[in-house]
Amino acid sequence: MIIETFLSFFATTAFGAVSFGNLIMIGIATVVLIVSIKKDAEPLLLIPIAFGMLLANIPILHTGLFAKPTDTTTGGLMYYITMGLQLEIYPPLIFLGIGALTDFSFLLSNPILIFLGGAAQVGVFIAFGLAKAFGFTLPVAAAIGIIGGADGPTSIYIAKRFAPEYIAMIALAAYSYIALMPLLQPPIMKALTTKKERMIRMKPPRQVKKVEKLVFAGATVLFCGLLVPPSIPLVGMLMLGNFLRESGYTKRLAEACSRYILDTATIMLCLSVGGSAKAEVFLQPTSLLILGLGCVAFITSIAGGVLFTKFMNLFLKEKINPLVGGAGVSAVPDSARISQQVAKQEDPTNFILMHAMGPNVAGVIGTAVAAGVFLSVLG
Repeated sequence: MIIETFLSFFATTAFGAVSFGNLIMIGIATVVLIVSIKKDAEPLLLIPIAFGMLLANIPILHTGLFAKPTDTTTGGLMYYITMGLQLEIYPPLIFLGIGALTDFSFLLSNPILIFLGGAAQVGVFIAFGLAKAFGFTLPVAAAIGIIGGADGPTSIYIAKRFAPEYIAMIALAAYSYIALMPLLQPPIMKALTTKKERMIRMKPPRQVKKVEKLVFAGATVLFCGLLVPPSIPLVGMLMLGNFLRESGYTKRLAEACSRYILDTATIMLCLSVGGSAKAEVFLQPTSLLILGLGCVAFITSIAGGVLFTKFMNLFLKEKINPLVGGAGVSAVPDSARISQQVAKQEDPTNFILMHAMGPNVAGVIGTAVAAGVFLSVLG
């Protein structure tokens, strides 16, 4: 009787339905959790993604977490959470919060730095070309290439449109390389610059007036919206958040965007991405290829910013430290901080952080515009 009861109970559990692929994915999620905590590698992002992976690889027919609603059932919790991703709600909300946190005065004090943020997008298009050469379709190649922008929400936004079957792999690659910035960025910048170039000093940035910041936010929305209309969900929300920050009259709204909305949307987005990392989709040979192409995109984006700065210096009277160009990817503010650390290794009194923040925040706009270009051409 006891044995029959136990067997009857065991039949209701999910143990018997766990596949070998599920076990591998649970192992990967466990490694991501350990690394994110022990190495402090983007834990705010990787922990929710890893938990989503765990939830997705407990046999979903038993948990009901991802079940769609029917006439007689309400549907699973993760079904409704992932709807925010399916309906493309989370990435724009995250950009709203990022805008409320971002100070564009570093860019406005020296507008020429915006070109460095644009130059850093070269890796996006190089990886796009390589992905197409490896046999991916143009839309999937675009989703892979956008990893080079070092912008997780934008990568997810494009992957949702163009490559939903690879969204978990693309997101994990993007956030993993952002977490590896301290390891990847310094050797690339050092390899492409001389000690003399790394010691270049720049004048302190000028004081930017509030009206300049407000005009910039409005003008950016109009310019990007008219030139690349599909970029407006991201750029528009970014600049709305920034306008709330800089207006001086909406402090509560800016705080809500930068804390409560941003944090909530980040948790929901990362859970949704992790929830799409099912074994039958994730464990494919193409996943490793995507990881490799993402690395190429990331490295060439950093290199593009450095090399374009050196090119500009051929014509500029007041030289720009090429390490500033290396911060042209969207990983705000980590990329700028790493540029400062490399500069301090050569000269502890050289302070380039404020200058590096210019192309760093420009990279956020640049990646959104690059995504908009893909959507316009391939959408």
